[in-house]
Formats: sequence, C-alpha cells, structure tokens
Amino acid sequence: MSVNSVKELREATGCGIMDCKRALAESNGDMNKAKDLLRQRGLEMAIKKGGRAANEGRIEAYIHNGNKIGVIVEVNCETDFVGRNDDFMRFTKDIAMHIAAMAPKYIKKEEIPADILNAVADQKDFLKANCLLDQSYVKDPSKSVADLLNELVAKIGENIIISRFTRYKIGE
Repeated sequence: MSVNSVKELREATGCGIMDCKRALAESNGDMNKAKDLLRQRGLEMAIKKGGRAANEGRIEAYIHNGNKIGVIVEVNCETDFVGRNDDFMRFTKDIAMHIAAMAPKYIKKEEIPADILNAVADQKDFLKANCLLDQSYVKDPSKSVADLLNELVAKIGENIIISRFTRYKIGE
C-alpha cells in the first residue's frame, strides 16, 4: 500500500487518511474493495448517528436558469459549525439543484400516504421517481441521494437530515 494509493482513495471518497489506510489494508490494496468498505462504514455511521438531534443547518434556495423553476430546501445538522462547512454547503446546493431537475414529491417512503402507495403497481419504480432519497443522484447516477447523504454523514461525523423542501415551477 503506497502513499499515492491512500491519497487517491482519500480524494475519491473524502474520508480521513487513517480510514483510507485501514480500508486499503483490509482490502489488500484493492481500490474498489476499499471504496466499498468505506461506503459500508459510512452507512453504519449514518445509522448510529440517525437518532441524534439535528437542530442546526441551512436553508438553501436555488433558482434554475430562465427563472421558471425554484427550490427551497432545509437540511439540518447537529452544529452550526457544520452548517457553515464547505462540504455541507455544497451538499445543500447540490440537493436543491437535484430537486429542481428531478421533481421528487416526497423525501422518503415513510412520508407517502398508504393509500397512494398501495394503489401503485410497481412500488420500486414509483419510489425512484417520487422519493428524493431513492432517486439516482442527477450528477452521478451510480449513486442514490441516500448514498450521497450517507457519505456526507460519514465524512463529517454528524447526523444530517433533509427535513423539507418546496419546488416551484411556473404553471404548476
């Protein structure tokens, strides 16, 4: 395991140096396996942090070119320090742009009324089209929005929640 491979993994994932070093050691230097290990650890960390109060954060507004679509999204975190973090601010801006592009109706499955969900023949496709966290991320379709959120939680180390959003479009 070379310093360059640790650096490459760190740049690709945004995880800490020691985490990257451990993941590469556990995967015998296999970059893809190391990324999977870090992704899994990020998911585990997100689950652990999920119960913690997230009362800080930011409201992000995005107006799409042409002024025909606008989004306001509230993303919460645990501390105001993280609310001013560059990675967190980039995430909120990216989520606002994603909402403008993909027009989800709900944040997660639990928000969908049971009668609507039960009336749908293909729930998996319905969720991918209408639930923000289930959608493929518009800038990187290999990841879901939930994956992106979990990666940020793992990187920052705080509970982060997309609380609510409103999407406006002229004529809707």
